[in-house]
Amino acid sequence: MQRAMELVAHLAKGEFEAATKNFDETMKKVASPEFLKKVWEQLQSQLGSFKEIKSSRIETSTAYDFVIIACQFEKEIFDARVVFNKSGEIAGLNFGPHLEVKESPPPAYAKPELFEEKEVEIKTGEWILPGTLTIPKGDGRFPALVLVHGSGPNDRDETIGPNKPFRDLAWGLASKGIAVLRYEKRTKVYGQKLALDKKLAVALTVNEETVDDAISAVALLKTIDKIDPTKIFILGHSLGGMMIPRIAVRDPSIAGFIIMAGITRKLEEAILEQTKYIFSLQGFLTDETKKKLNEIEELAAKIKALKETGDNPEEPILGAYPAYWLDLRHYNPLEEVKKIDKPLLILQGKRDYQVTEKDFENWKKALEGRKNATFKLYPACNHLFIEGKGPITPNEYLFTAGNVSEEVINDIALWLKSMLSQK
Repeated sequence: MQRAMELVAHLAKGEFEAATKNFDETMKKVASPEFLKKVWEQLQSQLGSFKEIKSSRIETSTAYDFVIIACQFEKEIFDARVVFNKSGEIAGLNFGPHLEVKESPPPAYAKPELFEEKEVEIKTGEWILPGTLTIPKGDGRFPALVLVHGSGPNDRDETIGPNKPFRDLAWGLASKGIAVLRYEKRTKVYGQKLALDKKLAVALTVNEETVDDAISAVALLKTIDKIDPTKIFILGHSLGGMMIPRIAVRDPSIAGFIIMAGITRKLEEAILEQTKYIFSLQGFLTDETKKKLNEIEELAAKIKALKETGDNPEEPILGAYPAYWLDLRHYNPLEEVKKIDKPLLILQGKRDYQVTEKDFENWKKALEGRKNATFKLYPACNHLFIEGKGPITPNEYLFTAGNVSEEVINDIALWLKSMLSQK
């Protein structure tokens, strides 16, 4: 967020050389200081002089993160859309008409009178992450659920556009007697530190990004009086779902696991498929989109060509350094999930283009014959488990406010309570 703000500030001051300082190699080639100067002058000739930044928000995807900054010009507001790779470098910049995005309202199934929230901290060594524990009111030793994010520097609500699926899950389940812990992801809280410290960046794997802090969250819950330490479950969404088998190995005390839209394929392959789908929505490929698709295909090939010896260039590929990809190379969630002896609930939205029904079927096949594995497919749900109609596009959850399906909330609550009734 800070780097995006600095970029706009440099443009406003006419500091076009300084504006390029966080560009990745591709951006440095296509967006020179002279090019930026021309674009900025054209904007002001059309919209009047720049006045101020009105607001900003973050959107995430598997490969990139987006900071949208509402820029007030003399005549109207225009949005600067700054694209970041996972290493924190600026990989794209464009301007367009301002789109007002209103936060999704609290879901109707949330009953605030039945729960309370308190701020907590998840600590993993030097890393301290702020979080929120949503806990039912009343006496008890309540069952608890830890929410583990998908890709990108997500906040505790896993905010995407106006939508807050982790908030919906926490409020909906706490209304039904289940405590829920959600927290800011390490790559959000320490994004700038990770981007500036190359030693940390090149060593980052999915363990530091996701797994370690999920384990610390479970440890924190065990210290809270109103939580039953023997009834702590974990829910992983998207990348978090993919990593459930690795989390399970780390802490055998966890009572059970929920996988929501968990990826089963290689991450670079999923990124390529998602890109192909998005481009297919145009109906045809332009020269520009063909070039972009070829670039991603080449980057995916680079990932597959990385050497186990460590003799690799120290540069990010699809937003992550070689260590990240090499760590995932030998991780097969479909094989690892077979080693989990605890109950599993696998959920999937049929209208999800990021993690597809094919992934859902892969989980079913891997766990075939398992009596403690439950599967549910939701015909109307997208990647965020928000219901919709017709062909899915990214705009559905980037710009349309909704809530996690009540059916999903009810199914999770019923499954958890069925686990509690078992001896």
